[in-house]
Amino acid sequence: MILHSHEHHDLPCRDGGVMRTHVFRPVAEGRYPGVVLYSEIYQVTAPIRRLAAFIAGHGYVVAVPEVYHEYEAPGTVLAYDKPGTDRGNDLKFTKPVAGFDADATLVIDWLMAHPACSGRIGVVGVCLGGHLAYRAALDLRVLAAACFYPTDIHSATLGEGRCDDSLARIGEIGAEMLFVWGRQDPHVPYAGRQAIRDALQAAGTVYEWHEVNAQHAFLRDEGPRYDPALFVIATGWMLGLFARVLGGRIL
Repeated sequence: MILHSHEHHDLPCRDGGVMRTHVFRPVAEGRYPGVVLYSEIYQVTAPIRRLAAFIAGHGYVVAVPEVYHEYEAPGTVLAYDKPGTDRGNDLKFTKPVAGFDADATLVIDWLMAHPACSGRIGVVGVCLGGHLAYRAALDLRVLAAACFYPTDIHSATLGEGRCDDSLARIGEIGAEMLFVWGRQDPHVPYAGRQAIRDALQAAGTVYEWHEVNAQHAFLRDEGPRYDPALFVIATGWMLGLFARVLGGRIL
């Protein structure tokens, strides 16, 4: 499917700044389900852009917001190195959780109003973005959420003060959820994964759960932890969820 893949929109924020949001969508006429893709701590890197194009190519309007827009100039991409990692992690614990939530509302509002969007919304994220996709699913307009190795949910340490309420609010989620974890991921150990699954069970959430033999960031198609075979399998679970829950193109 041929794509528009070089669009971006600067969404006005309450603080007077903008949240640059990158958009990937099919060229073919019609209205497609919308997907918000949340990046890892490095913002919209080349691997994230390729993942967005991959999703859009299956028939979705994909919006990728820059998660640190209050602190970095529009278009800023952090490098996959120690300075970039340190900066991304620092901002993850600097930005208030309320700011992440306001961003979710803003991008979902914008996506639902997009003329190429059908109004049926899903979310997906990796690493930090997996947690942000989880929190975005607190918005009942979100029908499906795919969370790939989401960090900090089990420890409740996202945002300013390292004190989020994500797990405590699990009962508010109405979306169907998908969780995919790497067993060799040091950021979310077995006990942490088990705490999240126990909470899902207690809340009666509709969810799918997969644990694979992989490191953290195994979906990122750059660097030594990339597992292309698992990429195919894991993104297949995501696409299956979206196809079943969000539907397809409306002519």
